[in-house]
Amino acid sequence: MSSTVSSPAARLPSRFPVGTRFVIEGRGGRIHLRYLEFPDGRQVVLPAEAHARGRARRHARRAGGRK
Repeated sequence: MSSTVSSPAARLPSRFPVGTRFVIEGRGGRIHLRYLEFPDGRQVVLPAEAHARGRARRHARRAGGRK
């Protein structure tokens, strides 16, 4: 039996046990789901759009400075 923790506010450890997997699922070239799967079966769902938001923010900052 596996349990899933879906709260992005859940604190992640600074080190992970051997056997922990970082899983990325995609559809149509876009990330659909990201999660950590621990050796005991627990899963921690990570926000799929976090990386895209950071990239858009950097791009907007860079584009705003050009004239």
